[in-house]
Amino acid sequence: MGFLTTTPLWVAALLLVGLTTLVAMTGPAVVRRWVTLERLRTNNEVAGFKFATVGVLYAVLLAFAVIVVWEKFAEADDDVATEAGAAVTVYRLAEGLGGAPGAALHAAIGAYLASAIDVDWPAMARGVESPATTRALDAVYGEVLRFHPSDERGQVVMSEVLYQLDQLTQARRARLVMASGIVPDIVWVVLFFGAFVTIGFTFFFGTENLAAQTLMTGALTSLIFSVLLTIIAIDRPFAGTVTVRPDALADVLADFGGQPERVEPH
Repeated sequence: MGFLTTTPLWVAALLLVGLTTLVAMTGPAVVRRWVTLERLRTNNEVAGFKFATVGVLYAVLLAFAVIVVWEKFAEADDDVATEAGAAVTVYRLAEGLGGAPGAALHAAIGAYLASAIDVDWPAMARGVESPATTRALDAVYGEVLRFHPSDERGQVVMSEVLYQLDQLTQARRARLVMASGIVPDIVWVVLFFGAFVTIGFTFFFGTENLAAQTLMTGALTSLIFSVLLTIIAIDRPFAGTVTVRPDALADVLADFGGQPERVEPH
């Protein structure tokens, strides 16, 4: 699904919804050429019962997939907010380190945020993480661990800084995990197989008005594949048109770290 995720939404909609709907609408006419209306009518009652069963099962699966990917998309947004909040706290606590250690921590966390925005986000759009941003995070830890508090106040400040860095690290790890996609491959197979089976059932009903049956098949196909398009669009929260952006991190960098030079991937 990577191709459809990274293409513009209108292109994905044309390919996934428009094209499949046009193809599906030819199905009733093709079946009618090989099977007479009378023969199709004799199976309407049994086919209707089976179609209802298939439709309910597929609707439950489709609804479950939509709910899961939306919840994970919202979690990804929350992870970025948590990461930004932890960075803000580290910035403020760095003042408690004082002097050169505080200034060094300010610079290190600023460099990390710049790397996350300029390097990590493009890497996550490809479903991978950035080693450069990992090194920038290691540098933040290095600056903190070089500080040796000489009193109880310094120890408390350092302990809280390490806790906030742990929160930041966990939030970054969570977004990196979600960057490669939420829906497993087997679920994609079942979703598309279920779509074809559900739509295919509509070909074998015997209705007097073939045009009406064709329109109903088209409407059902458009609805099913529109939902599938929604799942695809938010399956990878950091890629494509519908994405979680690093605005929260950029706001922190602007408020506390200024606007450093853009970081290039290494």
